[in-house]
Amino acid sequence: MFYNLVFLSGVLAIIAGLSLAFLSQRYWFARAWRFAGRIQQPSLRSGMRAALLSLLVIIALIAASAIVGNWRGTISPGHWWAPVLGLWLSSSIFSYLFIKLIAGADWLWRRLRSAFSSASPASSASSIGTETVNHSRRYFFQAAGVFAGAVPFVSATYGFIGERLRFEVREVEIPIANLPPALDGLRITQLSDIHIGSYMPVAQVRRAVGMANELRGDLAVVTGDFVTGRTDPLEDCITELSRLRAPLGVWGCNGNHEIYARAETEAAALFNRFGMKLLRHENAELTWKGSALNLIGVDYQRDRTRDGSRAPMLVGVEPLVRRDVPNILLSHNPNSFPRAAELGIELSLAGHTHGGQVRVEILDHRWSPAQFYTPYVAGLYRRPLLNSSLLAEADVAALQHASSSIYVNRGLGTIGAPVRLGVPPEITLLTLRRA
Repeated sequence: MFYNLVFLSGVLAIIAGLSLAFLSQRYWFARAWRFAGRIQQPSLRSGMRAALLSLLVIIALIAASAIVGNWRGTISPGHWWAPVLGLWLSSSIFSYLFIKLIAGADWLWRRLRSAFSSASPASSASSIGTETVNHSRRYFFQAAGVFAGAVPFVSATYGFIGERLRFEVREVEIPIANLPPALDGLRITQLSDIHIGSYMPVAQVRRAVGMANELRGDLAVVTGDFVTGRTDPLEDCITELSRLRAPLGVWGCNGNHEIYARAETEAAALFNRFGMKLLRHENAELTWKGSALNLIGVDYQRDRTRDGSRAPMLVGVEPLVRRDVPNILLSHNPNSFPRAAELGIELSLAGHTHGGQVRVEILDHRWSPAQFYTPYVAGLYRRPLLNSSLLAEADVAALQHASSSIYVNRGLGTIGAPVRLGVPPEITLLTLRRA
């Protein structure tokens, strides 16, 4: 029953998305067609409309070939039109929604004003004053519609050109209770959510790896989503990641898009081929300056089961957790953090959210789409630590202040729209500190 409801909701979401895309494209085509109709010169008017029809056919063919090709796994990566199409669709759909929202507000205002006017005994007092008000209202809503329609196009263009590939280095210190003195100052370089393909060229991945190497981390980790779909060049991505340099090696975990691309096993094999290690419900002991730490990696942790109920997190991970040394968990989904803290894992490293890709600040309040599915949008979070190695120390004071931390990387790539606004792509340098 639950599975049927989840499946039905997914189908309805797809239908709603396709309907919205169709309505928005029909709206903009009609606007352009009417604009071309105002051209006085017949030959130019006919040429403009012929160009519009040709463009409509091209967009339809590209969209159809993308859907069919992705289903068959036959699309070649790096098509030049993919970012252009994604940029147009995302901005035109949001612009259409905003324009319709303003139009709806105008309609509601007219209805309410008409209702109040008809109920008022002085409704026929002054036609001149009413006409002035109507002109002012019409001008206001027309100006609001133009502004609302332009904002998505301007914002998307800036997010595509200005912020999408503006890689930002973030340096964060993470206090860990009872951290061995030798591990104090250990530096971890983290990359995540690369999504190599049309929106993220190989050259940009190479640039990000070069920037990461300049940070001279002692340990390098990559927390999933190397690709978006199965037509993306997974081997090219991992080839570039193999250029990462760190004394303790390069380690990783799979993300949800490796599941969609059916590439979890292939990703692990490619990591091994290049002398790296992708941990799949495994752990490894690393030694730094004579002290050990336990590195754990898991495949993507689903939030829901097939029947729609909440899925248990980190099943089978408890035997991998050490009580005598600090534990670091690589888990793509940050929603595994509460369970990780219960298991006594001192530090989790995640990605998945992209920081929402878009962040809006209104009156000191920040809003991101990622807030709909996780409380861990981006950055550092902490919660009480349970069952940790501190239990073996019998240090009551330390236990009272011990906490587990998670750092959520904002990722390099994008999905859906090739846009970032207020959430630049991130390369992280994490430094462990003795709390």
